[in-house]
Amino acid sequence: MKEIIRLENTTKIYQTAGIKTYALRGINLAVYEGEFLSIMGASGSGKTTLMNIIGCLDTPTSGKYYLLGNDVSKMDDDQLSQLRNEYIGFVFQQFFLIPYLTALENILVPVVYSKKSFSQKEKEAEEILKMLGIEDKKNNKPSQLSGGQQQRVAIGRALINDPDLILADEPTGALDSKTAKEIMEIFVDLNKKGKTIILITHDPTIASYAHRVIKISDGKITT
Repeated sequence: MKEIIRLENTTKIYQTAGIKTYALRGINLAVYEGEFLSIMGASGSGKTTLMNIIGCLDTPTSGKYYLLGNDVSKMDDDQLSQLRNEYIGFVFQQFFLIPYLTALENILVPVVYSKKSFSQKEKEAEEILKMLGIEDKKNNKPSQLSGGQQQRVAIGRALINDPDLILADEPTGALDSKTAKEIMEIFVDLNKKGKTIILITHDPTIASYAHRVIKISDGKITT
């Protein structure tokens, strides 16, 4: 099975005014193609720092991180940005849609930073909207959409460059329980279609949708 992610004794230390804070303490983790993994932890457990490193938003203080065989540990900001755009789709709790763009235009934002054909991707974005059940909302701005519809647009944005990995950070945190279930069913369906998904959550019910659940506490994987 193809390995998507490998972390080897990965640590992250933040230093402020001479005070060291150990956010990650020797993380070892492998994630394989087609997995649906939940990373569970309370606030301050280190799960957000781990997500930032997996998502190439930050680099470890020590240890190694490999993404599809690429040693990410010592990459500069430009190299990290290229990896993010090419290999990773992000879904966040607060959606982060651009308010003056339509649903269709928001989905297409990552294409601007890639080398892919915009006209071809526009057709794909239309198909994604249809797959997500919001094709009739393609010309709506975020303020004209419900929370669940906005998160569907955010999922569409994560899918548009056909990433190897979808990284979802508390994707249901701003939604009611019924809408949260609908969103999680979308992730389950995407995983069945072959997408590798890593879900960050503090909620055991949401974590249970994944095939594998690991827990993090005080910067260490505990299970």
